[in-house]
Amino acid sequence: MGYRCVVLIKQVPDTKKVTGKTMNDDGTVNRAALPAIFNPEDLNALELALRVRAQYGGTVTVITMGPPGACEALRDALCRGADRAILVTDRRGAGSDTLATSHILSCAVKHQGQYDLVVCGRQAIDGDTAQVGPQCAEKLGIPQVTYVEADVQLNNRTIRARRNLGNGWELLEGPLPVLLTVTGEANTPRPQAARRTMKYKRARSPIEIEREVAEAMPDASDEDKLKAAVKRCDELKAAGLLIDQFNLDDIGADFDWVGLRGSPTWVNRVQTIVLTGSGYKKVESTEAAITAMVHELIEDHTIG
Repeated sequence: MGYRCVVLIKQVPDTKKVTGKTMNDDGTVNRAALPAIFNPEDLNALELALRVRAQYGGTVTVITMGPPGACEALRDALCRGADRAILVTDRRGAGSDTLATSHILSCAVKHQGQYDLVVCGRQAIDGDTAQVGPQCAEKLGIPQVTYVEADVQLNNRTIRARRNLGNGWELLEGPLPVLLTVTGEANTPRPQAARRTMKYKRARSPIEIEREVAEAMPDASDEDKLKAAVKRCDELKAAGLLIDQFNLDDIGADFDWVGLRGSPTWVNRVQTIVLTGSGYKKVESTEAAITAMVHELIEDHTIG
């Protein structure tokens, strides 16, 4: 039978390297000031989808929204085993918050074709809101299972998934299609496969090809550059190495719901807090010493 899995991934700034230049004056994140990485829990989402394909058959399509640089994450996904990669890129989507992002991604999911599972990481490390997945489910009109912490079981059009509750877990069963958000504890993402890496390191999106052609042919006319780019796209498509690319018009997005115009939330500021310690107190591993330490912590209102 097989199941059509769509994985929503994101290339995010490495938040471990936040600097004073992280914020723009308009309240948006200056992504150019930080190195970009594959959002960690999106790797877990991709791994879950790849395991579904391995066990039940089907396909795995990855979708990301962002500038041309986001193709690095798409190539990474292809090297790990994804069948198809889609880039949604459009300057009119810049500055989108979670509400606007979920609108764009849900439009992209609908546009790419039929699907059985939509899978994404629990949250992205650049926002930590855990909102995009559930908002996409609402806009797609499908049920959702959040905080999935283990592989899922599928039987025809029914799914069983275990979700984390913080102090326990519950097993949910429901119909397909469904959206899942996956935690970092769900699995261990596989590394890139060497053979696939040798192949898909050459994968490109049309906008990347246009830029490469422009750099290689600086003195050529616009017409010649266009012809060269089209030829290159055709060659990569024939080899299965063309990353599909759509803009907001292609996916039928509502422009009242994208970019800064469609984003009701704003980032006020980013603050880095460094925790420091001043000295320490050694406690002997005896019952009396530990009891005295507990009493001291209670008196200081550290605990209790």
